[in-house]
Amino acid sequence: MERELARSSALLAMEELKNTKLPPQTPVASAEEFDRKFNAAVTEYMAFLRDREILTVEAWMDPALRARIGSFRPGPREFFGEVDYRDPEVMRTHGYHWFDKARMIHDPHPSPIRRGALLYNIDNTRTEGLATGWEELMMQAGMFDARPRTRELVYILVAQRAARALGELRMVSHEMTLEQAAAFACAHTPRGWLKMDGFLVWGEQHLYLQQPGYGLSYLIGKIEIEKLLAERRQQLGDRFRMKQFMDDFNATGLIPASLIRWEMTGRQSEELRRMLK
Repeated sequence: MERELARSSALLAMEELKNTKLPPQTPVASAEEFDRKFNAAVTEYMAFLRDREILTVEAWMDPALRARIGSFRPGPREFFGEVDYRDPEVMRTHGYHWFDKARMIHDPHPSPIRRGALLYNIDNTRTEGLATGWEELMMQAGMFDARPRTRELVYILVAQRAARALGELRMVSHEMTLEQAAAFACAHTPRGWLKMDGFLVWGEQHLYLQQPGYGLSYLIGKIEIEKLLAERRQQLGDRFRMKQFMDDFNATGLIPASLIRWEMTGRQSEELRRMLK
């Protein structure tokens, strides 16, 4: 978590340096602008996935994502609203959740064990990990090339996830109180977008105190999935195709990332080997 916080903060500084002469991003300011930009973001995102052959685009994906757009709120905005209202396409990538939920309805897994939601959120490294990692993967694939300032938003998101996870770790190790963890997360989220007088930081830290490991799963899952992608590329060499990788990945169902790695590569993770001894 410390490494991800440092990495995202350093790369954010470089993006801001590169974009010094560009105008700042202006948040959405009206209901009409909201509807237009958010719907256009879904259209652009789905076209990007299809045109770059990143995964198999199913007919139910667009409506599943579009149904979660929501409606305009004049403010004040919480952290994710600050990101969303500057470029709606960023959080559409995190909306892989809605693809997952729609897949459970339209293309349920053949295994009855994997068909429904798993107990105790033990699949968080897959669900939250992919949704989080997908933001940066799509950025690196070129989705925001026409809007360079959006790259700044992606690194701000990583920094916030790392900061709140460090607060979680220090709460469960009795190094911080809930109040101190919230203050830490706010202090280390860039631009002051996570506020102590908002609802989000308190809701998140309270949730992570109740369910240790939840806050970590966003970035730990991201890291595990990046490792898996790298392993499959190494295994397949010139035969590696992102579309086939994602189709195989989705076919495993919503199970922990370590089990997906085992299934797709044939290699057990260190954690899994310890569990099975």
